[in-house]
Amino acid sequence: MRPHPKPQPFPLDTLTVNRSSPEHLSRQLYHGLVAIIRSRALPPGSELPSTRALAAELGLGRNTIVAAYDQLVTEGYLANRRGARPVIVDLPEGPRESPREESPAPLRSPSLRGRLLLSQPYHHGRPGHVAFHPGMPDAQSFPFGVWGRLVARRASHGGETLFGTYDVTGHPALKEAIAGYLFSARGVRCRPEQIVVTTGAQAAFDLLARLLLDPDDTVWMEEPGYYGAKAAFTVAGARILPIAVDQERGWRLDPPDPLPRLIYVTPACQHPLGITMRMEERLRLLDIAETANSWVIEDDFDGEYRFQGRPVPAIQSMDRSGRVIYVGTFAKLLFPALRLGFMVLPPELAGRIVNALSTTGQFAPLLLQAALADFITEGHMSRHLKRMRRIYAQRRQLFRDIVTERLRDEITLSPAEAGIQVVGYLKEGIDDIKVGQAAAKRAINVSPLSKYFQNTAPTQGLVLGYAACDAAQTRDGVERLAQAIGEVLG
Repeated sequence: MRPHPKPQPFPLDTLTVNRSSPEHLSRQLYHGLVAIIRSRALPPGSELPSTRALAAELGLGRNTIVAAYDQLVTEGYLANRRGARPVIVDLPEGPRESPREESPAPLRSPSLRGRLLLSQPYHHGRPGHVAFHPGMPDAQSFPFGVWGRLVARRASHGGETLFGTYDVTGHPALKEAIAGYLFSARGVRCRPEQIVVTTGAQAAFDLLARLLLDPDDTVWMEEPGYYGAKAAFTVAGARILPIAVDQERGWRLDPPDPLPRLIYVTPACQHPLGITMRMEERLRLLDIAETANSWVIEDDFDGEYRFQGRPVPAIQSMDRSGRVIYVGTFAKLLFPALRLGFMVLPPELAGRIVNALSTTGQFAPLLLQAALADFITEGHMSRHLKRMRRIYAQRRQLFRDIVTERLRDEITLSPAEAGIQVVGYLKEGIDDIKVGQAAAKRAINVSPLSKYFQNTAPTQGLVLGYAACDAAQTRDGVERLAQAIGEVLG
């Protein structure tokens, strides 16, 4: 049996309270007692003063002492004894602080998957740096007054169904609204049960990569191509093989070996080039997928914004074997911070997806989904989209005019017919990474085109988003971009 420790005087002088501090007196006392216990100024088994005695010594109310003691008992620093004062528990010493001059011990390395996650590119911009962030819509033109009323109405009358973790595949009203919109706008044929609402398109790619890919599976992907999707497939352990895409020849679907488990494409508005996949290429793609028995992810990046003719139908509308998964987002239609996207799954996969969603927690807030359903069904989204197409068409032309006038010797703009960004090819000898860094110093947000290449020699250029900038911001942004290019050229 462990002997009772020899009584030691209580180190009262180390306990101080500051009555002018916003921290409650009992919390100050608690922190002081923890320091005494953890420093072992009193050995384990030592008794603390009675609450009455300590209150008298410190000039505090007894309830203040009782509250501090009770918290220490709750956390396991003290042990209560019937009819006696509490005693200090014999705790393990725990980790010790290293002297400041010593280097901290290295932490354990993340897993291979963790290291892959940590190495993926990040490009989300900064507040106020709207020129020329790729894919950034004009949030200032969004009808937030209407949106606020819809959210408030749903919050007031949502009932139990909007405030729990129900309908993990999506709010039924929103799935109905998305199905109707997709059929009329994009030709997508689906039932509401095939739709899964996600927290953005990237969440859909992450979930699909884990669902459909095993390590070392082959993924065919456009090059240049969207690095967000590539990151999701890479972290899943896939082997990425390129489908070459360029402005003149489109998608070169001469299959590399081996045949793919999954094919990822952005056919309505190729990201980042902005071109549209021709019908012969679409049919060829479906034929290859049929032969290889592979999945196809059709990422409809921002195909709604087309400035020559009508938006083209989705590849999903041509699929007869249930292998095309259509992914969309409201980030470009409405505003990115909404964090709502969706995917249309083949019936076989849709019937079992709820288990995966429950495990990953990748389901979106029902309150926002219900408000968005109202926004669509009451006609607000179609009116907003019609207005923004007109505004973006004007801004697109203004942007092209200003860049052509100011930077004709340094940049050649691509003739893309869709999307809210455009590629500017740099004159030979100009490094796009250096231009991006010089632009960032001037609060200009551009994306180097070379970042979109992985397997082939990169093309030097900039992916430039024009949609979020009015005329004054565009002129100012182009001028600062010209200064950045001038710095790189020396």
